[in-house]
Amino acid sequence: MSKVTIDNKEYAIDSLSDDAKGQLASIQFVDQELARLQAKGAALQTARIAYSKALQAALPAPFTGDTMKFN
Repeated sequence: MSKVTIDNKEYAIDSLSDDAKGQLASIQFVDQELARLQAKGAALQTARIAYSKALQAALPAPFTGDTMKFN
C-alpha cells in the first residue's frame, strides 16, 4: 500500500478521495516541473558564465591612450 505524508501526517493513497488524489497529482507535477526548471536555470547560468568568459577573452585590449581629434 502506497502512503503519502502531508503536514507530518501519513495517509494511505488508496484512502484518499478522487479529488484529493487529483490535487496530490497536481502538486507532484508542479514539484517535478519546478525541479526541471531549476535544473535548466542552473545550466543556463553556467552557460552564461562560460559565454561571458569567452567574450572577455575575445575582446581587444582597451584603448588607454589619448583620444585623437580630427578636424
